Amino acid sequence: MANAETVVAAETRSETSRGKNEARRLRRAGRIPAVLYGARKSSVAVTLNPREITHILHSESGHNTIFEVQVGEERTKVMIVDWQYEPVRGALLHVDLKRIAMDQRLRVKVPILLKGEAEGVKQQGGILEQVLREVEIECLPGDIPGHLDVDISHLVFGVVVRVSDLPHSEKHKFLTDANYPVAHIVAVKEEVVATPEAALDAAVAVPAEPEVIKKGKQETEEEAAAAAAEAGKPEKKEKEKKEKEKK
Repeated sequence: MANAETVVAAETRSETSRGKNEARRLRRAGRIPAVLYGARKSSVAVTLNPREITHILHSESGHNTIFEVQVGEERTKVMIVDWQYEPVRGALLHVDLKRIAMDQRLRVKVPILLKGEAEGVKQQGGILEQVLREVEIECLPGDIPGHLDVDISHLVFGVVVRVSDLPHSEKHKFLTDANYPVAHIVAVKEEVVATPEAALDAAVAVPAEPEVIKKGKQETEEEAAAAAAEAGKPEKKEKEKKEKEKK
């Protein structure tokens, strides 16, 4: 979705004014570093007002918004193709801007919005799961939709909304597989929590391994003693026979 009325003023920065220290200095001054490239022109390092870029990213069309950047005397239509946030405070750190030719098709990712309340949730007690949240399409810059809406009120168990069910237009060429699932209904998973009594019964039912090992050891020792006693009987009889002959 284009917004030709939005113009963001950019200031050029030199190749030497790069690095973490320079980026921190820019942010303290209320600016952020950015790079402008594309349209077979050289890339330009610039600085921008982070509030203006944040406003664009949070708009209905988001990063697909086409706006203009003023660099000196030159004004160029651009899109935000990459951006970086500070992980703790969420402050915008850096953006990449791509020059846009309005007569050339380009590839963009468009968010998918689910509309309605699924029957599988209301009547069957299931949970709506959205598998795919954005779809890739190819179109002219002026034909980029802010989002694609799909009705999921008919969804029940066993029914799947796919990319082929999204609203199509001759202006848009879908690049995502038409059979890829977008949303479906899944069952609620019940988590079984063991009670203290059940845990105790399970512990009692399991025999203690040390007792089994000890019992086996005792049986082995008894068998060895019996075998030794049996082996000594012939020697005892021979000794008694010799004593009788002496007498």
